[in-house]
Amino acid sequence: MKIEILGTGCAKCKKTEKVVRQVVDELGKNIEIVKVEDLQQIVNRGVMMTPAVIVDGEVKIAGHIPRPNEIKKLLE
Repeated sequence: MKIEILGTGCAKCKKTEKVVRQVVDELGKNIEIVKVEDLQQIVNRGVMMTPAVIVDGEVKIAGHIPRPNEIKKLLE
């Protein structure tokens, strides 16, 4: 499984990355986490609002900081 966190480096994007990493650590899963900050790459993926979370190539969350339980549901 691969999770990509899309955001240009704003506070919301950093918080999203922190939440995702905490949940992955809590669950003890071996998941690749990649931070994408390049605006062109973000736009190329069809994301117009950040932060965004992509799981295995599919946009799952966009435009808000996810709650830990949202991330847990995505990883089940």
